[in-house]
Amino acid sequence: MAAMSTLRPGTAEEAGLSRSGLYRAAREGRLERIARGIYLPADAPAADWDWIEAATRRSDATICLASALAHHELTDAIPTALDVAIPRGSRTPVSTGAIAWHQFDRATFDIGREEIPIPGTDQTIGIHSPERSIADAFRLRGEVGYELARESLKEWLRRGGKPARLMEIASQLPRAKSPALQALEALA
Repeated sequence: MAAMSTLRPGTAEEAGLSRSGLYRAAREGRLERIARGIYLPADAPAADWDWIEAATRRSDATICLASALAHHELTDAIPTALDVAIPRGSRTPVSTGAIAWHQFDRATFDIGREEIPIPGTDQTIGIHSPERSIADAFRLRGEVGYELARESLKEWLRRGGKPARLMEIASQLPRAKSPALQALEALA
């Protein structure tokens, strides 16, 4: 099946539907409401609705912290909500899904950020690289816990992660360099 686009009341016309046609299709079960104002065709392949909602609400939404570490298979922790970074000072979207919005400094927002496809859709979402995610876990260890940072670092090193690359990123982020360096030295 082809990748599906999300539909919103404001974009329904592009898909050949009036707003009332969009709501009628949802009532009749041809469209599935995945979040307030966001619909997918009912026969769309399974996809991560929280990813879709985050990417639809904010084009700069970026999976971060524990959610990025879990995606990169660097932690066994299963986040209760999708951790999503947006630039500090942006309006935090109202969301119906399990999304934890985090505001990251605009000056460092794009460091280690890449775009990945959302499976089953024609959308993409930002995600922080393993190195950025580890550096952020050390930087925000008071919020996410020191164990998350340490365990992710150990797994990343076990898989051949390059300490110089981690330190290059950690050096660009406030409060990340020193704890990351101390942890690397302790594990060496």
